[in-house]
This record gives sequence, C-alpha cells and structure tokens, in this order.
Amino acid sequence: MISLQNVRFGYDGKALFQNLSCAFPDRALTCVIGPNGSGKSTCLKLCARLLRPQSGEILVDGQPASGYDARAFARALAFLPQSRPLPSITVSSLVSHGRFAYLGLSHKLRPEDEAAVEGALRVTGMLEHAGRELRTLSGGQRQKAYLAMLIAQGAQNLLLDEPMTYLDVRCQLELLELLATLRDEGRCVVMILHDLALAREAGDRALLLHNGVPIYDGATEGLFSSGCVEEAFGVHPLPGAGVRFERV
Repeated sequence: MISLQNVRFGYDGKALFQNLSCAFPDRALTCVIGPNGSGKSTCLKLCARLLRPQSGEILVDGQPASGYDARAFARALAFLPQSRPLPSITVSSLVSHGRFAYLGLSHKLRPEDEAAVEGALRVTGMLEHAGRELRTLSGGQRQKAYLAMLIAQGAQNLLLDEPMTYLDVRCQLELLELLATLRDEGRCVVMILHDLALAREAGDRALLLHNGVPIYDGATEGLFSSGCVEEAFGVHPLPGAGVRFERV
C-alpha cells in the first residue's frame, strides 16, 4: 500500500500539489487519470522517490519512503516510467536487471533469481524472445520486456506510467489480465491511463487529478456518474451502448 499525506510539490517555484492526500491500496488496480499537466506522472514519480516532496509524507507499506535504503526500496516498489532507455542488450539480460536488489557482492544470479527471470518472461509471453536484442523488438514487445523486468523485481507495489503505449488491442487485454493476476496475488497495482473507458472497465479504483487536486478517488463504477469527468475534461459521458462523450 502507498499513502500520500499532505504532499506539497511544484516546479520552478510554482506549486502543482499543495496538499495532496490519497492512497493506493493493496489488492486493487488503481487507474490514475486526468487532463494533460494535471500531475499524474509527477504523482507516481514522487511515490517512486524520483522526485522529493517539499513537505508532507509518503508511506510505502506503512513506512516512510525516505527511510528505505535503495535495495529495500527496490524490493518494496517497482516503477515503469513512460520513457525508458533502449540499451543494446538481450531481453533476458534486461529482465535480470529486476533482480539486482536481491544479489550479493558478486552480482551473480542465483538459482532463485534465474527462476524469477524465467517466470517473468513466461507470464509476459516473452520467453521465446529471451535471446533477442531489445532493439530488434517491436514497440509492443519492448513494452512486454520491460514489464517482465518489473515482475522479476518481485515488489509488492507496482507503478506503471501509461503501460498501454505501443500495445495493440490483444496485447492490451493480455496486459490487463496479467495486472489483474498480480492484483489478485495481493499487490498494489497503479497505472496511468488516458483512456477513460478503459480505466472504468479495467480498474477497481480511479484517482482523477485536476490541476493537482484529486477530485475523484473511489470505485471506477461511480466515475462517470460523479460529475468529475465534466469538471476535469469538459466532456459529458453519453448513455447507451459503448462509451462516447460530448462537449459540455
């Protein structure tokens, strides 16, 4: 579980979050949504310790995030950013990076680490590509490779910034099924999405940020009836088959 308590943060002297309080519980898939510039990625980066709050506190599994050493924090929380490097390594080597927090001074993979890497490759459907160079993969395959690295890390809390990028419809469904499995195992799973319909259908909870303020924080089934979509995006969900919107 991740909890933000009265967090204040901004860029270049301009406040983005002035008093942000919210929580991402275990056994839930939480979708973070909101207009561009509303603070979605910043929120996750603060949780992942890539940014430091100016005030307030962030708790990870009940402990201050700032109190973890680097290895312990990597075992507690894994973060998949929207933009990632593209090193010249094999898929298997990339996924093995997820085990670095568990290795000794030799940095040599133990049998349990190799099993974790193989298991992550298997569940993401990337085992057959384990020996391929990362740069030879399609965008969707690269996304799966990085997701496998995240799974191999074995953290309780998983944060993903727009994980659906580059994925076709089938791959999106496969990813959602995988994230649901991780949730059912008791993990805290948080992902940023731009697709409101997908967030409502796939997520258990939604956190809607608008101008740095959480204006909706609850079950996804109540999102479209809350009036918050109109407030944040200036569009109105239309009733009927499928999901359509009209300008307010």
